[in-house]
Amino acid sequence: MTTNCKVGVPGTARGGRAGSLRRRNRRHAQTLAATLSVVLVAIVSVRGQAPDFSKVQIKTTKLAGSFYTLEGQGGTIGVLAGPDGVLMVDSQFAPLSDKILTAVRQISDGRVRVLINTHVHGDHTGGNENFSKAGATIFARENLRMRLAKPSPQANGQPGVPAPPLALPVVTYDAPLTIHMNGEDVRLIPVPVAHTDGDTMVYFPNANVLMTGDFYRSTGYPNIDRANGGTMKGMLDGFDAVMRLAGRDTRIVPGHGEIVDKNAVAAHRDMMIGVRDKVAALMRQNKTQEEVVAARPTADYDAKVTGATPMTADRFVGQLYAELKGKT
Repeated sequence: MTTNCKVGVPGTARGGRAGSLRRRNRRHAQTLAATLSVVLVAIVSVRGQAPDFSKVQIKTTKLAGSFYTLEGQGGTIGVLAGPDGVLMVDSQFAPLSDKILTAVRQISDGRVRVLINTHVHGDHTGGNENFSKAGATIFARENLRMRLAKPSPQANGQPGVPAPPLALPVVTYDAPLTIHMNGEDVRLIPVPVAHTDGDTMVYFPNANVLMTGDFYRSTGYPNIDRANGGTMKGMLDGFDAVMRLAGRDTRIVPGHGEIVDKNAVAAHRDMMIGVRDKVAALMRQNKTQEEVVAARPTADYDAKVTGATPMTADRFVGQLYAELKGKT
């Protein structure tokens, strides 16, 4: 069942928005520092070094009509501009909010009225508080709101850092939701227990663009975030949902990586099934997780997966092993 939601979000004066953004570090420095420390630990663990946000530039690409993507540091942002104001998908990291707002103002009057979060991770939600202060109403799955408010423990066992209240979604849903804005019927489609348990894909039918967040990425191996409720089956179900919804010419904007068509998503799905089956076969031989990883069940796909690295391959195999344990 689809729930239609006609948005009537009150606007905010541009001067007030800009002032609010400029004052954020003074008024919330301690909370921001704590939140960033969690995010940066995750980035350092993956990339070996923290990003220098001062050097990040925002790249703007027009895909269709009044729909644009913004690329900086973190997940790809979607922007639907028009007379009703701006609808934005994801917010990247908090230190980039001013740069993102500047980029938005190059294609609109800068009134970000609606912000949709595709999933909980900080490279997609880190700027929530700043855009909330600037007048945006945040939409997301109920589980995403819960995980921002009560985050899972960090990898080192330390408690997670709750997001500040203004970073939390105001409108939550667990059924499909439609936002009528700027001549588009923007469809928010829940993707249960996939990359996380709070994923949403966002479809812009007039622009013929589908944003997936991180349950589909066109670079690297999948990441099943089991600590945040992700599952292999949910990811496969999500890929199937993309295949059903997308047309031949639909541009699919992943959370990370190049824009693709549905054929690329089909190949990604087939790869996941292929690796899963290899992992399951090894587990039936009573192999330990270390032995399964050492057997390189991704070997047939390493050269085909853009951006594949041994680290992400091993992580993916470990996640599949953990999910299949007790089921093979």
